[in-house]
Amino acid sequence: MIEERLRAGTNGALTRIAALVARTGATPNTLTLLGFAGMAAAGILCAGGSFFAAGIVVAASCIFDALDGALARVTGAASLFGAFFDSFLDRYAEAAVYGGLVVHYAGAGTPWGVEAAFAAAVGSLMVSYARARAEGLGVACRAGLFARPERIAVIIAGLVTGFVLPALVILAVATNATAVRRLLCVRGATLSLSRPPRSP
Repeated sequence: MIEERLRAGTNGALTRIAALVARTGATPNTLTLLGFAGMAAAGILCAGGSFFAAGIVVAASCIFDALDGALARVTGAASLFGAFFDSFLDRYAEAAVYGGLVVHYAGAGTPWGVEAAFAAAVGSLMVSYARARAEGLGVACRAGLFARPERIAVIIAGLVTGFVLPALVILAVATNATAVRRLLCVRGATLSLSRPPRSP
């Protein structure tokens, strides 16, 4: 997956930067909160139609999102709650951007923009939910292309280039397709687990 390749390719650089950040006394949860605050601000900018600025803020917020885990490892502050808190705020962060776009297109009288943003938001949440619920059942589920890094990349590209509506349409289709792909993946895995063993 792209997410795994990105993590492998940037792990060394993130660790070095995190070591510098650790000297400031910042905690991983502080970086998580800063990343969320940036995404919330991007949502407000989206609502006002300031798409380019919103794209830059989303990109900057991703730095905090990438560094919080690295800082936790460098400082030995990794915890179960920290991992949960990061994922928890990630969902709100994405929703803030989509919510801002819904507000913008509703105010601009562009119904299909509202629909595309809403569908993209639902698909994004379902992709994350499908993985979390599957792992709660003991089934590994990372199928499909549009995990969070891919979604954020499309959001940033759409905002900074001004092709926001095409980006939303791509996200609306691709995120829901990924969610369905994960549904089928879990169905296959659970069916194989629930089949009774064959008699010798």
